Amino acid sequence: MTEHNKAAPARDAVHAYESLTPDVVLDALASVGLLGDGRLMALSSYENRVYQVHLDSPAGDAELAGDIVVVKFYRPDRWSDAQIIEEHAFAAELMAAEIPVVGALVLNGQTLNHFKGFSFSVSPSRGGRRPELDNPEVLEWIGRFLARIHTVGSAQPFTHRPALNLQTFGLASRDILLAGGYLPLDMESRWRKAFEEVMVVAQTVFESVADPEGGVRSLRLHGDCHPGNILWTPEGMPGAGPHFVDLDDARSGPAVQDLWMLLSGDRAQCTRQLGALVDGYEEFRAFDRRELALIEPLRTLRLVHYSAWLAQRWHDPIFPINFPWFGSSDYWKGQVDMLEEQLEAMQDAPLVA
Repeated sequence: MTEHNKAAPARDAVHAYESLTPDVVLDALASVGLLGDGRLMALSSYENRVYQVHLDSPAGDAELAGDIVVVKFYRPDRWSDAQIIEEHAFAAELMAAEIPVVGALVLNGQTLNHFKGFSFSVSPSRGGRRPELDNPEVLEWIGRFLARIHTVGSAQPFTHRPALNLQTFGLASRDILLAGGYLPLDMESRWRKAFEEVMVVAQTVFESVADPEGGVRSLRLHGDCHPGNILWTPEGMPGAGPHFVDLDDARSGPAVQDLWMLLSGDRAQCTRQLGALVDGYEEFRAFDRRELALIEPLRTLRLVHYSAWLAQRWHDPIFPINFPWFGSSDYWKGQVDMLEEQLEAMQDAPLVA
């Protein structure tokens, strides 16, 4: 961190993932009847450890379409088994509704398995490229499937997985950062002031969108629906169109959460993109346009939550290596600047579709 951060916790001498060697990965797969041929590639993931593995001879009760699988080892102490299984069950519901979601395989009668202290799941390997989000037809296609995801998501609530709201992404993140001493002394008061100001406005916006009975309408979401979590198969190929992956951040929240991260560019560009998404969405499900006012508050919450996420993961050796600027005065000055920009953005007229 920096010399200012005297209260920041020291990194653990050994992190749990350091024991996750290639042999352990292959042995874990063998424990559920899948035998790797030795070809193993680490995939990009900071939160979990994810590997693509070529199989020598699939066994067990898995129905595999190919000989390559993706095995995910969940970060210890992040989600409980019940929360992970609930995510897997949600994915299974979506797949049963013929929605192109890549979910965990059932192995030995279950989707979540354990090996040497790790919880892990296995899913089919799915190829594809990032969607072309400047193409209205692509956005409409994605919008149709998001509506179908939300139709399934609204059928029942999550029991174990948390919600995305002002408390969980805002206030809880603030508490983590301030209690852990992650802000340098020369920036702490400025950041705290900016945070308090944006939270007042965000709460006002959330209240303006709430139903008379109380609260913003909430349903089960993908939760982290950015372009990197959508794999696109070109038309003319089997399974053409979008495939949604990585429901690791599935939570309850407003429907617009699964739309706004697909927007980029200036206001005119975002308006066109949003219009195409909503056009596709409303072919299958009504969209409450009041929720468009939540886009900037949700963006603000994500900014704060991202800093808290880095803080909570700082004991993992991969984080100081890849995020060496975290904790510096320059980093926090940038965060203050972004919060001040968001304060203005939340008070502007919301996007229209």
